Amino acid sequence: MAVWDDVVGQERVTQELAAAARDANALVSADRALDAATPGEPGAGESGGASRMTHAWLFTGPPGSGRSTVARAFAAALQCAHPSPGPHPSPAPYGWPDDADRALGGAPGCGFCDGCHTTLVGTHADVEIVRTDLLSIGVKETRDLVRRASLSPAGGRWQVIVLEDADRLTEGAGNVLLKAVEEPAPRTVWLLCAPSIEDVLPTIRSRCRHLSLRTPPVDAVADVLVRRDGIAPEAAAAAARATQGHIGRARRLATDERTRARRAAVLKLPLRIDDIGGCLKAAQELIDAAGEDAKQVAEEVDTKETEELRAALGAAAGTGGRLPRGTAGVMKELQDRQKRRATRTQRDSLDLALVDLTGFYRDVLTLQLGAPVPLANDEVRDSLDRVARASTPVRTLRRIEAILACREALDRNVAPLLAVEAMTVALRAG
Repeated sequence: MAVWDDVVGQERVTQELAAAARDANALVSADRALDAATPGEPGAGESGGASRMTHAWLFTGPPGSGRSTVARAFAAALQCAHPSPGPHPSPAPYGWPDDADRALGGAPGCGFCDGCHTTLVGTHADVEIVRTDLLSIGVKETRDLVRRASLSPAGGRWQVIVLEDADRLTEGAGNVLLKAVEEPAPRTVWLLCAPSIEDVLPTIRSRCRHLSLRTPPVDAVADVLVRRDGIAPEAAAAAARATQGHIGRARRLATDERTRARRAAVLKLPLRIDDIGGCLKAAQELIDAAGEDAKQVAEEVDTKETEELRAALGAAAGTGGRLPRGTAGVMKELQDRQKRRATRTQRDSLDLALVDLTGFYRDVLTLQLGAPVPLANDEVRDSLDRVARASTPVRTLRRIEAILACREALDRNVAPLLAVEAMTVALRAG
């Protein structure tokens, strides 16, 4: 299985990246040939002709388009351990790719070799995968990345930094990253991921090669759920349709009963806002559900983190053990991080609910206009028909705008309960 097999519905992007990986392999081969001819001198990395490889890439696309999946696949292709020509091993080792025989000039990214496998599972020594469960990425973390990027690759191929949340860089962190992107170290590649090109500083995006991803087709998402996750075809098709091509959300919806229950509760909201009391109650329930998600994450992660840090600091076993003198600041830093993570988890959960609500009114508008497109929420067709008959397309559009305004307010750090209450009241008014 090639590394590109998990990339869904992005044929143009994978073709360009596969070509860049071939050119990157040629650069490595040229360097090694030069090093062999002139021991002790670094290779120039010139393979002749215009190379499609560059040191910085920016992947953008809507949520669920697979930005991080594309970046990981490209990183694996860069680290593929079978790129150079040579005789076919005899006997062929276990797992040798029969459809991409490196000895016959197959493209990098076989998916079987050690370089591909360790990159995809996140254990390759020369690939750093950076994601955050906080609201932002600060200067300190970015400086650590820049120092990592200045190192030579341990395996002799490429030092790859995958920054999955480039849109969460603070302005100061972006300025720190800019210097590294402007003056890249040899054999270092930056792979940045963001929802849109506007989410990255102009000075950074102007120094990256930009590839835009599209929302994957619903049928392609359903196929990958069946093929890779073993989900029943009917359930996979329903999850892909409900999430409108969002791969990660489709997988969660198809495999997690609690996610399905939460979504079902959200889709009932439009029928429960007949009066102001119903609006306020529905808003509170949305906030409580998001808070419950944050609490569950805290129960799973925070206790373990705290105990591990206390043990590392030399505290006695158990929660009652006293910390050594001078370590209170370290514990306070961990607690602050956990609070920021809880805030992010709550907002992400709330945002998913708002996306589902937007999909509901999108279906209402589809029915009102008689558009020949599939409904995302066909399982609640009775509710859709009821709301569509009681309203007009103009009022439905105003309701969609109210949901988008709520999401923007949350991005501006408006108190979540106030933002959601304003939205539910606007939904009632239409």
